[in-house]
Amino acid sequence: MDYQAIRYEVDGGLARITLNRPEVMNALNRQMCAELADALHRAGGKARAVVLTGEGRAFCTGQDLSEAAQAEVFDAEQGLKETYDPMMRALMDCPVPVIAAVNGPAAGAGASLALTADVVIAAESAYFLQAFTRIGLIPDAGGTWWLPRQIGMPRAMGMALFADRITARQAADWGLIWEAAADDAFAEVWQARARFLADGPTQAFVRAKAALRAAGDNDHAGQLALEARLQGECARTADFREGVAAFLQKRPARFQGC
Repeated sequence: MDYQAIRYEVDGGLARITLNRPEVMNALNRQMCAELADALHRAGGKARAVVLTGEGRAFCTGQDLSEAAQAEVFDAEQGLKETYDPMMRALMDCPVPVIAAVNGPAAGAGASLALTADVVIAAESAYFLQAFTRIGLIPDAGGTWWLPRQIGMPRAMGMALFADRITARQAADWGLIWEAAADDAFAEVWQARARFLADGPTQAFVRAKAALRAAGDNDHAGQLALEARLQGECARTADFREGVAAFLQKRPARFQGC
């Protein structure tokens, strides 16, 4: 696919996907959703970690309402099923760790997009906004699934109904995101985190992610069985052998991702 609405780069095992419609604060249209889904599938097969960020002053401000306004009939249900759902499933199903580097506002489906990533690092000037009720809609793109799980029902309900801005610092204090970084240190922070993942034990990261994603659907016995199976797979990797050797030799591990 020829990317127009995003940029896709891979360097040293790290894939960087940049939402690239800064003139509309990286609002989502059909083209961007399709390109992002394609890039995530590509990155999952080639990279050891992924960073998703935005160009310009915003991360993503959600649906491009001008696209919706131009349609003779705006079928939100069909639009979500055909456009948003494949993108969100591609993000959720990406096997390698995904960092959302939230450089600015993440609103509406843009907030859901960020919060579906495995790790969210935001600049302190960024904010998260479930803006849907402001235009008579409900949170979508997985927002109603993620929010209660991440911050509990009272805060999730407040975000959905009042559509208040949640600052990056508040989001970090609530446990909605991993980290809020000072604006002048933001790039350095997310780049260091991303490089750590790209250089680390990829197969362990993949299986840790899979185990944690499955935990909500498993009972305790089922989760123990899953852990045992995935740990057995980890123990057969070259990364495990390298990690043990490095520990015994008191040197940094040199993981190869296999």
